[in-house]
Amino acid sequence: MVTRVLAKDVAQKAKRRVAATVAPVGPVAKKASRQAQKAARVVQKNVTKAVAGSLGLNGERMSKVDTAWLRMDSAANLMMIVGVWVIHPKLKLADLQQRIEERLLKYPRFVQCAVEDAAGATWVKDAAFDIRNHLVTETLPKKPAGREQEALQDRLAQLTMEPLDKRHPLWQIHLVEDYKGGSAMMVRIHHCIADGIALISVTQSLVDGGAPPPQRSPRQARADGLEGAEEWIANALLKPFTSMTVKALGAAGEGAARSMGLLMEPQKGMEQGMHHSVDAAKMAYQVVADLASLALMPDDSPTRLKGLPGNRKRVAWCPPIPLEEVKAVGKALNCSINDVLLSCVAGAIGEYLKEQGEAVAGKEIRAMVPVNLRPMEQAYKLGNQFGLAPLVLPIGVENPVERVYEVRNRMRGLKGSMQPLLAFGLLAVAGLLIKPAQDALLNLFSKKTTAVMTNVPGPREKLKICGSTIEETLFWVPQSGSVGLGVSILSYGGGVQFGVVSDAKLCPDPQQIIDQFEPEFAKLSMLTLMLPWGE
Repeated sequence: MVTRVLAKDVAQKAKRRVAATVAPVGPVAKKASRQAQKAARVVQKNVTKAVAGSLGLNGERMSKVDTAWLRMDSAANLMMIVGVWVIHPKLKLADLQQRIEERLLKYPRFVQCAVEDAAGATWVKDAAFDIRNHLVTETLPKKPAGREQEALQDRLAQLTMEPLDKRHPLWQIHLVEDYKGGSAMMVRIHHCIADGIALISVTQSLVDGGAPPPQRSPRQARADGLEGAEEWIANALLKPFTSMTVKALGAAGEGAARSMGLLMEPQKGMEQGMHHSVDAAKMAYQVVADLASLALMPDDSPTRLKGLPGNRKRVAWCPPIPLEEVKAVGKALNCSINDVLLSCVAGAIGEYLKEQGEAVAGKEIRAMVPVNLRPMEQAYKLGNQFGLAPLVLPIGVENPVERVYEVRNRMRGLKGSMQPLLAFGLLAVAGLLIKPAQDALLNLFSKKTTAVMTNVPGPREKLKICGSTIEETLFWVPQSGSVGLGVSILSYGGGVQFGVVSDAKLCPDPQQIIDQFEPEFAKLSMLTLMLPWGE
């Protein structure tokens, strides 16, 4: 508002000075005066446009959180969500192309380029959009029978470090038409388009029985000039943050959600008395405590998995483990499926490090876990609306039962935390900064982190695409800064799969971590059966 007043005042004063300088004493003077006033009006219009343009109002502006992800690419880590589907029987290119055109291209982001400017970025429709830039076929090198997955893993690892072409929409699908008697589909989508939860919703639209996104109501005409700037700031930054705050606070308790509502409407606080003041105080304490926890996070234990990453990746994943067996162990130990799986991940990483000659007793590593901050029914709107929760994995606890209870205690400690919401706010602030300042801010956190981990429950029944069954599905969110390890746990079709993407310099063979996952689960299952349940 202040900028708008100043901009208009400058132009108005210029117009008055020109009019006063040329006194209207005759026709020539009057004509000159009119021309000068016209010039002053042009100046006023251009000043307003210039200031508004510096805030980036031309086109559909990218949110500041999405802008932060767009600018986070580095030589060691590209900000792409990468996934793979293994499909039987074979999937034809023509059928897949038709499905993409009918479903995926109905999402505007998949036909828009991300155009950066000094103030951020804008979504601009690709006037030369060509599906052939985004749907490509691949032929994998021949491998001996039983080792075909290695070729797929090697190609996927290469793709994680191949930048997407910024002249076009930032996504690509690579179809291997002939893979183990069926097909494989590798997907790369830049994180600025959407977070992992939203992209799961998008990819589900491709399956048989899926549907294009709901038709969104047309937007009201955007205001011009600096009024438009204010509108953009409210809609692109403040409104999403405050609305998600109230929704996300459900995990922190009804009182916290009430108190955030009072902060947005303080006049109600006067009407409702001291009771809600206590809620506000509790929430304020929680915010301060969680903010301090984020700011003062100690470094996690030094291991060979931390260090300066290179510019090559490795990818590996295991066959599915029956989900019912995981549920049975969790039920017997009074733990969640999540607790059991995370405990096995911690055990697998610990065993890998011991095989590399490292002592892990008493060590723990920190993994950043994305936390969804939006209602699932709104995932089709895309964009990034998630926070990050720091989870410390006890890799130095050798007893599997003791380890699963330790993980359970730490997961309970995260419930009710405001840290995911604060992390979302941090990303929004980072998007407002110039890139060097953004990098410096976010690197403070990446230096305290060993891994980025996702744990997503997928459909219980296997899905089909163009009549073919999707037998396996995995995806990885990107690592940022100096983080060199990405872990993915995904349940689908009655099974659970564990996948790792690693920096080749820090972890040259992630298959060695993968190979420890199933034995760790087997040890936990065996010890669970041996516990004295009848006593």
